[in-house]
Amino acid sequence: MAKVSKKPARGRAAPKLAKVGPGELLTLLDFVRYAVSRFVEARLAFAHGTTDPVAEAAFLVCEALHLNPEQFEVFANARVTAAESKILLDLIHKRVTTRKPAAYLVNKIYMRGLPFYVDERVIVPRSFIGELLDSHFGVGGEAGSLIDDPTAVARVLDLCTGSGCLAILAAHHFPNATVDAVDISKGALEVAARNVGDYGLEDRINLYRGNLFAPLGDNRYDLIITNPPYVDAEGMAALPPECRAEPQLAFDGGADGLDVVRRILRDAPDHLTPDGGLICEIGRGRELVDEAFPELPLLWLDTEDSEGEVFWIAAADLG
Repeated sequence: MAKVSKKPARGRAAPKLAKVGPGELLTLLDFVRYAVSRFVEARLAFAHGTTDPVAEAAFLVCEALHLNPEQFEVFANARVTAAESKILLDLIHKRVTTRKPAAYLVNKIYMRGLPFYVDERVIVPRSFIGELLDSHFGVGGEAGSLIDDPTAVARVLDLCTGSGCLAILAAHHFPNATVDAVDISKGALEVAARNVGDYGLEDRINLYRGNLFAPLGDNRYDLIITNPPYVDAEGMAALPPECRAEPQLAFDGGADGLDVVRRILRDAPDHLTPDGGLICEIGRGRELVDEAFPELPLLWLDTEDSEGEVFWIAAADLG
């Protein structure tokens, strides 16, 4: 789970947004400025693909107007119509008053520049693993590569797939691989199936419903990727309203946050090829993981926005 801003005090009444008069907001930039002011005023949390009020406001405005986020600067000073103005103000109002993640309000999130459908049946994707696939699984023995030749990867497993975004990114990165994706939630797999279909990957991505490795039999994989539930009991009690709108099953990692991680590390050796490996996101629990598994030579990986929140371990080192 990505970083979030400070949780607002309990019992805070939903803010009432003052009416905006006709012609007071004209351009896309005007609406972004207005949204930022309202988001800051309401002390919203940002942890769902955007990490600050400006990025979130621009995301909502662009999605409401059917623009790619990268097009914002081109149209920043363009005027919106009266009908579009109403849509934008309604969307800003919903974000402030419902505290739902912006991705749920527009049913979309971007990972590595690719759009994915999301709704309340899945956690909003914000894994660091997508970036790591690009940076650490290069071609021809690039510095830092964990798997030198992506074309040689034949089978990939995505545990706790949720919306299926990591499975789809893996299918793109490993062009010759079959990808199996598992989730315990029927609703999550329905969302994943929609995304897999949107990218035309039904022949390469297989969706399984079950508890971790249970539905996979004796299948073995060259790579296992997983972003499992890892929030501890204290963290669950302190989740901001935005995160409480998401499936709690996708967060809850037990008392210390490691319940699911322990099971994955225990069973992964039975599902990896000899030269395979596991990449697992654990959030800010590195110290706990290192203490719980001192015998494992875990390699902690950094991204542009994280430090030591994802680990890699080769099959040979898992025993």
